[in-house]
Amino acid sequence: MNSNQTRHRRKTAILCLLLCLCMAGLAGRLVFLMLYRSEYYSGRAEDLHQRERTIKAARGRILDRNGEVIAANRTVCTISVIYNQVTDREQVIRTLSEMLPMDEEKVREKVEKRSSREIIRSNVSKETGDAIRACHLDGVKVDEDYKRWYPHGSLASKVLGFTGGDNQGIVGLEVMYEEILGGISGRILTMTDAAGIEITNTFEDRVEPVPGADLTVSLDVNIQRYAEQAAYETMERKGANRVSIIVMDPRNGEILAMVNVPEFDLNDPFTLNTEAPSGSTAKEKQELLNQMWRNPSINDTYEPGSTFKIITAAAGLEAGVVTLEDTFSCPGFRIVEDRKIRCHKVGGHGSETFLQGAMNSCNPVFIDVGQRLGVENYYHYFEQFGLKEKTGIDLPGEAATIMHRKEDMGLVELATVSFGQSFQVTPIQLITTAASIVNGGDRVTPHFGVRVTGADGTYVHDLSWPVKQGIVSAETSEKMRYILEQVVADGSGKKGAVAGYRVGGKTATSEKLPRSLKKYISSFIGFAPANDPQVIALITIDEPQGVYYGGTIAAPVIANLYQNILPYLGIEGEPLE
Repeated sequence: MNSNQTRHRRKTAILCLLLCLCMAGLAGRLVFLMLYRSEYYSGRAEDLHQRERTIKAARGRILDRNGEVIAANRTVCTISVIYNQVTDREQVIRTLSEMLPMDEEKVREKVEKRSSREIIRSNVSKETGDAIRACHLDGVKVDEDYKRWYPHGSLASKVLGFTGGDNQGIVGLEVMYEEILGGISGRILTMTDAAGIEITNTFEDRVEPVPGADLTVSLDVNIQRYAEQAAYETMERKGANRVSIIVMDPRNGEILAMVNVPEFDLNDPFTLNTEAPSGSTAKEKQELLNQMWRNPSINDTYEPGSTFKIITAAAGLEAGVVTLEDTFSCPGFRIVEDRKIRCHKVGGHGSETFLQGAMNSCNPVFIDVGQRLGVENYYHYFEQFGLKEKTGIDLPGEAATIMHRKEDMGLVELATVSFGQSFQVTPIQLITTAASIVNGGDRVTPHFGVRVTGADGTYVHDLSWPVKQGIVSAETSEKMRYILEQVVADGSGKKGAVAGYRVGGKTATSEKLPRSLKKYISSFIGFAPANDPQVIALITIDEPQGVYYGGTIAAPVIANLYQNILPYLGIEGEPLE
């Protein structure tokens, strides 16, 4: 009997001890949670009773070099419903379907969906948003938002790019400068009860958005308009696929205009600027949109043809393998190994100096200069001039130069490269290299971004761009300016002359691949004043119909453009004799 009582007491004591230990453990856990995890669980509880709505930040503006706004914002509204707060669903469905307007069944599907917040429609005009707000519909939220707006429509569309539904940049400068333009979104936090219904007369936590900064770019709206008008007129007159014009300040790489027609409407970027073939699939239409948005001045390469003779001439002069007075003989062709490479003048130019060969754009002369340089030396200057690297322009998707590997270059490849065939560059690479050769020899970085300012107009900082000094000597640069001025004054670029101004330049007519198609790209690169270049321009005309020679159809376009923009830029001409 006593032993049984003893066992029961022992069991009871053990049980009490275990209960005490459990209580102590629970008490310790409670103390831990209250003292060390209180903030965490308070936050979790707050999250359960808070509903968050995003306030989008105003996107920074883009302004041209004169302060004219070329990308801005318009206030729009986002209409949404909160399921638990809707008291009269039929009235909400009926009102929203009429005022937005939307199909009633689509509205019903969204209104009756059990979610914390369902967006009915975004990018609604402010007037419509205010009208819906005035209806005082329970559970319907009208939040102000921003939509990108481009005052000049299609102007510089392939440069500026556009934004998506979330107001983030997709292509062009909009995506390249997203960190500057984008800003930081804010938010609204409201308290709800256990059913998810907002509690009236409670404090609303609001974090204000930070607007994006403004970006000033080097584009000049007036020069862009002049160039765009010239490009469209040329495309229509010559029945070309497209026409591109780049206008740049050769002294610092600032781009004053970049036109790629046909352009597209920046305020309606998902509508094709040409009619899609009947029966096109969604994938095919998307590919057409991608092509429409593409910037050929940056994204596409081509065989430059005779405009590349600027590079061969500069390399030859810099290396000392040729002088302006050196004489050459052109019988209309040159035999290189087993190839007969022809001059554009079938009968040949006969005896001519190097200067005359440049003025005549004579292929055999430049083949000889290339052969004098040799593969090793030519490749050295190709790299020294920056042609093996991308220019570093502040636009996405820049294509790289397509060039023979040095070990694969024989005498034939060297000959064809010397006059601009059998390799490919982008238009921006060509004009940048030419600008760097004639500006005194400093390799500039082509760019649009100039300055960043706050939304309130306060100065933030200037953007800086690399310069590689001395890709050619000042003496070689001076000789190149003289040669190219003679090309326009009395050579193949005569139609690029502008009355009262000294203009230098070079024409080109390059045959597209495959050669059997007999399709061409006509181009002209010209700068002014020839003795002190302050502006340089390149035009490329893709597949012109009829006469296709660059000196005939491309040079006059730049001449007409310069007649307008040289006085506008304050560049003084010289008195006519």
